Amino acid sequence: MRPSRRVAVKRLPKRASYDTSVIHAILDEGVVCHVGFDVDHQVYVIPMAYARVGDRLLLHGSKKSRLMRALSAGRDVCVTVTLLDGLVLARSVFHHSMNYRSVCLFGRSRRVAGAKARDAALLALVEHLVPGRSADARGPSAKELAATELVEVTLDEASAKIRSGPPVDDKEDLDLPFWAGVVPARLTWGPPVPALTLGPARAVPTYVLEYTRGS
Repeated sequence: MRPSRRVAVKRLPKRASYDTSVIHAILDEGVVCHVGFDVDHQVYVIPMAYARVGDRLLLHGSKKSRLMRALSAGRDVCVTVTLLDGLVLARSVFHHSMNYRSVCLFGRSRRVAGAKARDAALLALVEHLVPGRSADARGPSAKELAATELVEVTLDEASAKIRSGPPVDDKEDLDLPFWAGVVPARLTWGPPVPALTLGPARAVPTYVLEYTRGS
């Protein structure tokens, strides 16, 4: 992916990647994005679930929300996804950091129209969050579909930025009597908690028992 002026990484450019496979891998592992948009000269940033299908990022929400009203009309947006991999503790406060993988993309939102396209987008959103779930739950009713807005943003302008490895201390700090290193971070999923209305004979699906993301 050729970086545009807006997504070219200027601060620590060695950490940047414009490789489509790297960008897709980060998006596919994440579950929450933050969407920045402008309404009447006021900037908002809203966390949302999302799904990637090919070179499109899909978003959904209530048609009554300010966010979806704005995005369905077409808005320039900035979308970010970040995966935290660890806290980097250096000998000096200045060199403390984080290990992370992130994606930043710019684009113009576009409404997903047509029954077939909307059904496919909703399916992709559910399957991104919990693969296998769409075949094991009731589909949306006509009333629910009418209340839901779906938009997409193409991945034409996107870049990844990645930091990994140990702290980088100044040479003169290496003999200081302070611990330095990395505290790894990993998102884990606990044992499934059944709904109180669920009968005791209902077994937990395998896709729930074995749920995980990333490596």
